[in-house]
This record gives sequence, structure tokens and C-alpha cells, in this order.
Amino acid sequence: MDFKRPLFVALSATILIAFGAIATAANAQGSPISLPGKGSRAAAASVVTTDQVRAELLAWAPEGVEPGKPVWVGLQLTHQPEWHTYWKNSGDSGLPTQLDWQLPAGIDAGEIAWPTPKKIPIGTLANYGYEKTVLLPVPLTVAPSFAGNQLEVKLKAAWLVCRKECIPQEGEFALSIPVRSSTAASSQLFQDTFAATPKPLAAGASQVEVGGGKSIRISLAGLPAALQGKTLALYPETGSVIEPAAAWQQAWKGAVWTAEVPLSGQRSESPASMPLVVALENVAYRIDAPVKGSWPAPAAAAVVPPALEAALRANAATGAAPVQAGGSPPVGLFAALLGALLGGLVLNLMPCVFPVLAIKVVGFVQVKDAATRLTTGLAYTVGVVLSFLALGALLLGLRAAGEQLGWGFQLQNPAVVALMAALFTLLGLNLAGLFEFGNILPGRLAGWQAKNPTVNAFLSGVLATAIASPCTAPFMGASLGYAVSLPALQALSVFAAIGMGMAIPYLAASAIPAVARVLPRPGPWMLTFKQLMAFPMFATVAWLVWVLGQQSGVDGAGALLALLVLMALVIWAFTLRGTARTLLAAFSVALGALGLWAVGPNITRPVAVASAAPVAGGWQAWEPGRVDQLAGQGQSVFVDFTAAWCVTCQYNKKTTLANAAVLADIQAKNVALLRADWTRRDPAVTAALAQLGRNGVPVYVIYKPGRAPVVLSEILSVDDVRAELAKL
Repeated sequence: MDFKRPLFVALSATILIAFGAIATAANAQGSPISLPGKGSRAAAASVVTTDQVRAELLAWAPEGVEPGKPVWVGLQLTHQPEWHTYWKNSGDSGLPTQLDWQLPAGIDAGEIAWPTPKKIPIGTLANYGYEKTVLLPVPLTVAPSFAGNQLEVKLKAAWLVCRKECIPQEGEFALSIPVRSSTAASSQLFQDTFAATPKPLAAGASQVEVGGGKSIRISLAGLPAALQGKTLALYPETGSVIEPAAAWQQAWKGAVWTAEVPLSGQRSESPASMPLVVALENVAYRIDAPVKGSWPAPAAAAVVPPALEAALRANAATGAAPVQAGGSPPVGLFAALLGALLGGLVLNLMPCVFPVLAIKVVGFVQVKDAATRLTTGLAYTVGVVLSFLALGALLLGLRAAGEQLGWGFQLQNPAVVALMAALFTLLGLNLAGLFEFGNILPGRLAGWQAKNPTVNAFLSGVLATAIASPCTAPFMGASLGYAVSLPALQALSVFAAIGMGMAIPYLAASAIPAVARVLPRPGPWMLTFKQLMAFPMFATVAWLVWVLGQQSGVDGAGALLALLVLMALVIWAFTLRGTARTLLAAFSVALGALGLWAVGPNITRPVAVASAAPVAGGWQAWEPGRVDQLAGQGQSVFVDFTAAWCVTCQYNKKTTLANAAVLADIQAKNVALLRADWTRRDPAVTAALAQLGRNGVPVYVIYKPGRAPVVLSEILSVDDVRAELAKL
């Protein structure tokens, strides 16, 4: 039986463990700093790049840095499609970009000269902000006392970037401006921005009339004649006064523009004057209009429910995360290690590990010598533990660099999914008897590998980790969530404990002589068993193709299937002999290369999915703020944090979450069902998991207004879910 010779295939598993992290960080190479969220500790530079925004610090000093000369700096934000940041008044939600300058003595920074925003509707809300590219310019005042050859500018900026979800981000920037020479490379950018900045006009007869009604009446006089008779956009600089998304009326009365705008039901401001921006296409004007009349009483401040306030106060006093897991307190290091060990042990029983069991069984049944069996068991254990340590180190390192990642991050990358499908196709074809690795590997390498069974066992442990790591088992979830908040050495000890737990059954079996006595004697049955074990490998390939279809759509899944067929053709060609091998191998390799070039890009091309699209079975797509919105309406919420590559997630979805009794209880309690899909990287889902003290999927949470969230077990049972629902 030649299954003990998959050297280069097993080595591929080692590469797979690192590939996900490499691909995850690939976007960081195009700029001095790359951070997908907050908290980067990278050195300051003039450019910061995240997955959503490219931010760059620019300067414009056409006459050098001297008193009385124009000196401007600005933060340019270039947004990815569908993403936006906010104006000084963000509207119904959001936060304006904040700039914190560090300047030498004799240099003072003014306020942001905000360009005219646009109204961005979000469902029933409306925000004011910027899409595509915007420059936020700031004037610098140079005092006569300033001295130096270079003006060193440092900036710490924070911005909120949103699509359907919102991600707070920040960056540190540095720029050196020569004092005695012109800095004008960005001249056109600044000039275009100045042109887009509202031009101030005197208030004159302009005013805002308020009374006891639910709206305000705006009258603006002195607007240019070119605007008269035109429909204008309105942007109030004062927030929390009007309803940004509400319908409103406007009209011209001669040269005076008037508007009636509904007041916000949550109004908290009663200003004596209101700076207003009106715009027509790319032309905008600003008038600071005085307020006439008395404001109605503002809305009462929102009150936190007493039960929630008590829970928050208790959490603050104990330092605990506001999460309940069956009523248990937060874990400590010892409990995390114990949970990790037990979780790794239970991981052997999880559905996602079944393909690995076939590999371990095939390798184990052929070893009869007790010493060899013990050595291979130890080697397998070392391979598993070191692989978990390597994955843990990659995860912690990337998170420290600002990446928002969680457990199973490698399978969030379609390229890794495709490589694993290719790997398991190779294993399946080998087990089915299409080829033997010894006939493909160079003779010396095949001979060396055949004499070193411990290497096979070690690499089998690596392969086991590569396929098992995306899943979490009971006890693992809390331990992983706690581990990512620990110092590096303590965190790595938790990952090592998971690996040790997963390896214990195989290690124990290899060390117990009684196991050898119950194994059948070698014989013809082993060939049949080997061929039978090909089918779990092919089943794994089918699952991985389905996962890729969730990530890259039908075109991506079809491309992967086509490339797997071409790979099988290449392997078959190399099993031939003589001239046929030479000709067909060359042809099949060329055909495979052509196929990779033609359809390969479809594998990594993301499929566009509307985040708010309804999900089958009464489920809705989770998005940030949706739980709070439903809870504010007094409704309980069940959230399923899931991923297509998590077999445990799919098992729970098809069993417990589809159980008629569970669904009846959910309907009777009027529980809203939300599904948070983590199949592809989603920083918002990662952040939500972190708030629950978790770092991987599956995670199941029940929210009830006025009560801390309840996190259920990773393996859902009908009785447990119904018991929690009965408490609502």
C-alpha cells in the first residue's frame, strides 16, 4: 500500500497553513502601512491603506513656508466602491473624521475647510458624507517665530467608514515640508477642493423661523441669481435638529429661497443661529442664519433600561465581558487551557474532522511494530501541536498588525479553498489507485521518504490541522476568544493545548499494546479499504467546491471543477509509459496551464451579494446595529454566526435549527432570526464575535431586551435551544 508516500502532497498542507495569512496580508504590500481597522502600531508614513479606504496626508505651500503665505495640509480619503465617510454633520448616524495635529512651535492648524457633502440614503435613514475621493484641507498659520529648514507635520486621524456596516479606523501620518522651496505637486487637488467648498455669504435678511410646530421655516436671501428658480440641496451644519431623511418642501419667493423642513423627533440642540449650506451640483454657498422664535422643548434623553444598566454596572465593576454562556463567569488562563484541551479532544468527533479520520486510519492499520507505532504517534502529535502553534502565531501576528481576523481565517480566502480541493483530489486519486506517489517522486526522494515513516506521521498531523482548524468544538470557543486577548506566550499555550487535545486519541492508541491486538492482519482487504477511503476524500472535494461557490459564485465553482479535471488528466498522463507519456503529458500540462490562465481568475473573483438580502426560512441577513434596532422594539433576537466552510455550522443548520419544535418555539416567542455570514472576511462580523468573547464559528447567541446576551454551545441540541427560548 503506497499511501505512506504522499510527501509532496503532505508538504502542500504545510504551505496551506501559511498561505491564508500571506494572501490576507497581500494588500498591505502596495503602501507604507496597511491596516484594516483600528489600532495599528506601524510607524507613521504619508499613506495608510485599509480594505475600504486609502488615506494620504498631502501638503500645498506654493510659496514656501513663511508668515502670510498660503500653507495648507489635508487628508485625502479615497474610498472603495459603496463605502463612505462623513461630513462635519454626519446626519442620522456616523461620525465626522477627526484630525489631531502635532506641529512645531510657531505653527498653528485651523479648522477643516469641509467640502460640500452629498446625502447618502441608508434604508430609512440619511447621512451626509463623501464617496469616491475627498480631500479635507486645513490651513496652517506660520508665526514669525518659526525657524527651521523643514516643517515636520504629524497627524493622527480617525474616521468611520461605512457601507451597510461601519468600521472605525485610524492612522498616523508624517510629512516633511521644505521651508524655502515650493510644495505644489498637489496644487490641482487643493484647487479643486477649494472650488467644491461652500462660499460664505452674509446673513442679511436670511433667517430660520421656529415655533411650536414640528418643522422649521428657512428663508435665505442674497443667493446668486444663477441659483434662482433652481432646486437646491440643503445641508445644515448643526446636527440633531432636522430629520435628514424626511420629505421637505422648498420654493422661491422672488430672490428669496424658502424651505420647510421637519424637526427631528430626537432633537437635542436649540441653536441661536444655524449655519446652512445650499448646493446646486458643484456650486455651494454657506449662510449662518439667525434663529427667530422659541424652540420647542427638546426630546428627552434616552434612558437605559434599569436591568441593562445594572448589568453594565456589574460588568464594569468586575471587568467581565457582557456575555453569558449558560451563566458561567469569564474564563481564566487555567480554565482556558483546560477548555482548549477538552475542545481539541472533542474536535476529533466534529463533522469537519471526518476526512482526516480516513487518513489516520489508513496509515495506522498497517503498522504492527510497537516501537514504530509509538514513534509515529509521537510524530503525529508533534505535527498537530506545532501546526496549531504556527496558526496561532500567524493569527496573533496579523491581529497585532491591525488585521481583523478570527479562527478559520485561512478558509475565508478562495485561493486556499481551491488549493485544499486540489490537495484532497490528489489524495482521492491516489487512494482510488489512479497513481502511486512513488512513481512520480524522484527516485532518491521516494527512497528517503519510504525509510522515514516518522516524517509521514508528522506531515499527517500537519494535514489534519489544516482541514480541522476552521471549526471550533465545545469548550474551544471561550478559550479562543480569551486567548487572543492574552500576551503572546500565554496565548500560544492555549493553541498548543488545542493541538494536544486533538492528538491525544491517536497518541494513546499508538502507545497502548491492546490496540495492535485488535487490528486485523494485513491482507488483500487493505487494498479494498484503501480504495474505499477515496470516497471521503472526494466528498471533501465536493464540500470545498460548494464552499467556493458561496464565496465566488457559480463561475468560481465551475472554474475549480474544470481545473480539477485538468489536474486529473495531467496525473493520468504521467502514469503512462514511453512515447505516449511524453506526448500526452506535454499536451495535458499545456492544456492545464491554458485552463488556469483562462478560468483561474474566476476562483478568486468575489460574488456581489446584497448584505440586506433576506435569507431563506425566515432568516434575515445580520448587519451592524440590526440587533439593537430589533431589541429597541422589544423583540428578542437569535443570531447564527456561520460560514460555508464550517461543517459544524452546516450540520447544526440542517438539524437543530431546522427542527419543527424549535421553529415553533421561535415563532411563538416572536424571536427575530439573523444570520451573520463569515464565509468571506468581514471585519464587522469579526468585531461582533470579539464583543462576545469569541474568535471563530459557529457561535449562537440569544438577545433579550434588558438582559445580557446568552451564548449557546457550538454543538446545538434541540433541548438546549428550546430551554433557552422558554426563558424569553
